[in-house]
Amino acid sequence: MRACHKINYVVLAIFLWMVGGMIVCNAQIAEHVYRTDYHINPENDGALFFELDNISFFKNNEYAGSMMDGYTLPGLWVQPKLVYYPFENIKLEAGAHMLRFWGANRYPNYAYQDIAEWKGSQFQKGFHVLPFFRVQVALSEHVDVVLGSLYGGSNHHLIEPLYNPELNLSADPEAGLQLLYTSKHIDVDVWVNWESFIFKNDTHQEAFTFGLSSSVKFNAPDSRFHFYAPIQVLAQHRGGEIDTLVDNSVQTLMNAAVGVGCKWNTGHPVFKNVKLEVDAVGYSQQAGDIWPFDKGGGIFTQASADIYDFRVKAAYFTCHDFISMLGIPFYGTVSTSREGVVYNNPGLAYLGLEYSRQFGKGFALGIDVEYYHSIGGKVLSLDSQASVKKAADGSFSAGIYLRINPSFLLKRFKSAGND
Repeated sequence: MRACHKINYVVLAIFLWMVGGMIVCNAQIAEHVYRTDYHINPENDGALFFELDNISFFKNNEYAGSMMDGYTLPGLWVQPKLVYYPFENIKLEAGAHMLRFWGANRYPNYAYQDIAEWKGSQFQKGFHVLPFFRVQVALSEHVDVVLGSLYGGSNHHLIEPLYNPELNLSADPEAGLQLLYTSKHIDVDVWVNWESFIFKNDTHQEAFTFGLSSSVKFNAPDSRFHFYAPIQVLAQHRGGEIDTLVDNSVQTLMNAAVGVGCKWNTGHPVFKNVKLEVDAVGYSQQAGDIWPFDKGGGIFTQASADIYDFRVKAAYFTCHDFISMLGIPFYGTVSTSREGVVYNNPGLAYLGLEYSRQFGKGFALGIDVEYYHSIGGKVLSLDSQASVKKAADGSFSAGIYLRINPSFLLKRFKSAGND
């Protein structure tokens, strides 16, 4: 145990030296590996493509505290699909989303995102498979409407206390309705992810998540010093008018964040930029009692520096009664591994290093190493508190990710707009 603590302190010292006192924004891996460019190219008018989208990953989480249990994710997801552009501003995609963890052969048949316990009562063999279908219309150069499979995950640009980047690997594709707006002064992403549909006399709950992610830009993003203000909201509703459940039938949870940020674009080819952002986060349980607190909040201070193909990251988070629906549980007060464990005013220090490289359009590699260390946070309630450790006492995470997204032209038809 003493040796482990010495290793933890050595790693912490190395990262502190690397960060040089800076205090993470959306990761470089998110930009190069996780995100998908949603813009429609008018030159594809009338074209039919076969596209193979894939992320292969190996992520190991060594969690030492009592907030989360450690685990490893070895596997891949792949989306084979046909992509057709009947008009210069319309894009249709149809295929399948298939998830595979190496060493597993049976998969729950429904959504992977903690919607209700009934999910997983049926199984699939070999892969976890879902249909993939997307209809996208570019109403103008500023506005896009998406129906079906959404541009989700890291495309929403949510901060980590609201969204865990690991869900880009393991969660089902979001599906529902999405509106994307971008302009000189503001970017807006509004969506509804419909996670659970119910029929009459069903014995489970309807569930959907509403999201809003926007960034107000006070000047051009490529300015020497770019200033912006992010505004983010997540609201999950469980229930439904034809819900047959009686006890605690309706549940509504909310997370929100508002902040200010500054990015220094150095203009140097190696030391590229430095970004600093401070966000106030909030939590509210509008209906139901599935969480122990009805409201809470916190402060998330984050920064990053891009140096060549590396990103050095650090953050500090402190909160009171804050609970995240989809974020990393370390950014909160409730343990996900020990029932009844709740922390009083916990703090968290985070340090990380990423390497990301693009080999061409649709091909990218990402490697990251992360360290979490809790600061304070006494146990509020637990049946037996004797063996409880800090929330994230020297916890590590490391992963490697490869995005492959080739596209093959099958045929170019006469544009439907010219008929």
